[in-house]
Amino acid sequence: MSLATSWSPNPRQQALLDEVKARGAVSVERLAQRLDVTMQTVRRDVQRLAEAGLLTRFHGGVSLPREAPSVGAWKERQALYADAKARIARSVAAAIPEGSTLMLGIGTTVEAVARELIHKPGLTVVTHNLHVASLLSEHTQCKVHVAGGMLRNRDSAMEGDSTVEYLQQFKVDVALLGTLGIDPDGSLRDRDLREQAVTQAMVAQARESWLVADVSKFGQPGLAQVAHLRDCKRVFTQALPPAPFPKLLQEWDIALTIAP
Repeated sequence: MSLATSWSPNPRQQALLDEVKARGAVSVERLAQRLDVTMQTVRRDVQRLAEAGLLTRFHGGVSLPREAPSVGAWKERQALYADAKARIARSVAAAIPEGSTLMLGIGTTVEAVARELIHKPGLTVVTHNLHVASLLSEHTQCKVHVAGGMLRNRDSAMEGDSTVEYLQQFKVDVALLGTLGIDPDGSLRDRDLREQAVTQAMVAQARESWLVADVSKFGQPGLAQVAHLRDCKRVFTQALPPAPFPKLLQEWDIALTIAP
């Protein structure tokens, strides 16, 4: 019998686990403060929870296990960290002025933003994401331009040369980018290199690019580099990202917004 099935967290360890679930990733120091225990106690509990497969450790902190967000169907990814994505989406929508022109990329966090934008008048949106287009079709005061191309079944996004050429016809105020993961070197990762040309076209055709990503994406690996944090003017997430990201964001003059 595995440790995960033969052992259950005690109340203090369960409280620690609940704190990580609520925030996505937390520093050991923060956990000690929140639980009113010593750093040594937190490290001991983290060790036990990590051995049980309930947490993943990184330098200075912990997060939820990394395998969960990296695979799975769109509906499963949509449900993952749903509360965090809703908080991020409200924060992003509040930062977008009425009458803005936008490009919206792929990912369930971007789709959560689209859902919030239904309440904001006078927008023009260009997208290659059919989920975004469908959500915004209910918005009577939003003009939606949808790129053509080859339909990618896993996330209902369009891809290919014709998709890129369509996006290149527009110049917008803000491009909203999602990501599968963010490498510690700052590269934005995806499972498919074909997304690179589309993402780079969005960055090139926007006056500013904003990254929307729940905090579990920081440090998450991915096969293909499609863009870089330095392409972004702002990053929206729901908790303080783990090291080295706060330092990198500051060095690269990228504004970090943590959703309330």
